[in-house]
Amino acid sequence: MFADLKVKLFADGADLAGMKEMYANPIIKGFTTNPTLMRKAGVQDYKVFAQDVLEAIPDRPVSFEVFADDFDEMERQALEISSWGRNVSVKIPVTNTKKQFAGPLITRLSEAGVALNVTAVMSLGQVESITACVASETPAIISVFAGRIADTGRDPMPLMAEAVRIMEAKPNAELIWASPRELLNIFQADAVGCHIITATNDILKKLSLIGKDLEERSLETVQMFYRDANAAKYTIRTGAAI
Repeated sequence: MFADLKVKLFADGADLAGMKEMYANPIIKGFTTNPTLMRKAGVQDYKVFAQDVLEAIPDRPVSFEVFADDFDEMERQALEISSWGRNVSVKIPVTNTKKQFAGPLITRLSEAGVALNVTAVMSLGQVESITACVASETPAIISVFAGRIADTGRDPMPLMAEAVRIMEAKPNAELIWASPRELLNIFQADAVGCHIITATNDILKKLSLIGKDLEERSLETVQMFYRDANAAKYTIRTGAAI
């Protein structure tokens, strides 16, 4: 079933051992990370971590993010990060913390040939603005956080489908379905024409469940409840007061 999907699967994380594990799986076509994931994983030295990742993953796309809030410093960091490897994309947030659009920086970097991954995107207006800024000849990614959109009670699928249509103006630009919440999102991303979906290892480890017999899955769940109740040594005494 998975072999029929057109969407490319990227692994999202900052645990080097986990990234190496996913690299061993040919289904995984690329990698993304961000400062929050890196901090959670205990990364102390940004550049050393990135160099370790690129040594382990030399031939698939890897996205590393700038962490400045000033656009001039973002640009300096982006140029440095881009120099680390031919397979590197530089993640630029769609705005800084002051809600200032990163458009002029996106244009400068894209026109300079820097492969970008514009991140934290959540509206079609943002997709339109970013698409207008990226150079036609330079590869670019727009990461729309569909999972976070869903967290607000909105169905992300119509928005993602429209984002695909908008981005047709720049054939070298690809749309990522970012922050998925469940394995089903892979099939939803494929259905609307997303080019890429990036998922954490917790979700990717469920790939073996694709197409699993539901009654077998039901039995496994019953067995889990029974096993855990026994392990906890729960008892209910007959006639005991509640």
